[in-house]
Amino acid sequence: MESQALVTIIPWTFIAMILNLFIQMYLIKRFLFKPVHEILAKRQEKTDAELNQARNAREEAEKARTEYESSIRDARGEAGRILEKAEKDAKTRAESITVEAQQYVAALRAKAEEDVRAERQRALNEVKDEIGGLAMDIAGKVVEKEIHEAEHKALIDDFLRRVEEAS
Repeated sequence: MESQALVTIIPWTFIAMILNLFIQMYLIKRFLFKPVHEILAKRQEKTDAELNQARNAREEAEKARTEYESSIRDARGEAGRILEKAEKDAKTRAESITVEAQQYVAALRAKAEEDVRAERQRALNEVKDEIGGLAMDIAGKVVEKEIHEAEHKALIDDFLRRVEEAS
């Protein structure tokens, strides 16, 4: 019968084992699961906080990237406007320099033409004075002598030769 005693259930022992199981479950829950659950909850909160920080950092980075791209577009637009203005100013300056050069050339040409006219007038006046002097000389010679046709021709040839030499 001893083998039956090993297999039989003793009610008080069974009740004690069940009570022991419930007490162990309560103690494990109270002193083991509760702290572990609190640690897991804290880790979950910390993870959530880090995820929120990462999202915030990503949003700020996205915002900064958007602002950067906007400022780059603005800078490129401003650079384009500056280049256009510089080209326009350069064209305007080139045109004004060209106009000034043309005016300067025109003034030089007018002055040169005026100088040529004055020099021509002076030369004509000198030639007239020379011709007048020659005419006086011829008239003086004519008055001094009676001119024959051969002498007259010689005087005219002499006069023409002197005019050619003077010019």
